[in-house]
Amino acid sequence: MATKKRSSAAASSSKYGLAPWLGIAALVLLLDQLTKITIVRLFSYGEWHPVTSFFNLVLVYNKGAAFSFLSTESGWQRHLFTAIGIGAALFIIFLLKRHAGQRMFCAALALILGGAIGNVVDRIAYGHVIDFLDFYLGNWHWPAFNVADSAICVGAVLFIIDELRRVNK
Repeated sequence: MATKKRSSAAASSSKYGLAPWLGIAALVLLLDQLTKITIVRLFSYGEWHPVTSFFNLVLVYNKGAAFSFLSTESGWQRHLFTAIGIGAALFIIFLLKRHAGQRMFCAALALILGGAIGNVVDRIAYGHVIDFLDFYLGNWHWPAFNVADSAICVGAVLFIIDELRRVNK
């Protein structure tokens, strides 16, 4: 009777299953929430402090999604984006469990998961997302963002790199 053997590389990288990936997501969530709590305690809404010639710390609230999408709506968007965040988190956990041995893919998903949960926590606790990183060039400011948003963006870039590597194999 013949049995299929998994390669030792695949077996060792998925030996711990979800734990490493959920650990990364938890670290992102912790860093995100600690930075937001710190900014809220140190700043008043709208207050900003220059850090460099292209970067400020500022306390702003985002009731919408990325780039303040739908932020001027009446409040229904809070529930929509909370539901989308929770749904995305559940789907990401499913993918992590299914593909635990694919390191770059799972690292990307873990960053996205931590960021998504960080922003969901804000929406549930405050009704908006706390943003505080303000990069600018001259008078042009990139929309303020936070650690969760940064993790989501880095995760998305890693996801694209991983996919391009797969396509080129």
